[in-house]
Amino acid sequence: QVQLVESGGGLVQAGDSLRLSCAASGRTFSSYAMGWFRQAPGKEREFVAAISPTGSFTSYADSVKGRCTISRDNAKNTAYLQMNSLKPEDTAVYYCAARRTLPVQAPAAYDYWGQGTQVTVSS
Repeated sequence: QVQLVESGGGLVQAGDSLRLSCAASGRTFSSYAMGWFRQAPGKEREFVAAISPTGSFTSYADSVKGRCTISRDNAKNTAYLQMNSLKPEDTAVYYCAARRTLPVQAPAAYDYWGQGTQVTVSS
């Protein structure tokens, strides 16, 4: 079992950077793959990035590849999403999620979700 809380969102201008954090509670954080997803108003939830339990494997959506980096610090039970060169199209609620054990891209494959943090990018 794992509980997740996102933070770090906010209002920024196009071209700015943000680092989102996902703090996890639970005894086995290091056994879970972590994913970041986002959902804009009126849109379906979409995959952003995922990372394996040890951090040795990462994957990214084509829309953010080269601009975002997912990472984790298992000693702190925290996952991160570094977002650079933000665009207005990145505006969404960003969610972190967890599953055992493979970092797949389908939202339905994840068992645990945070409450989300709002990212708004103005032009």
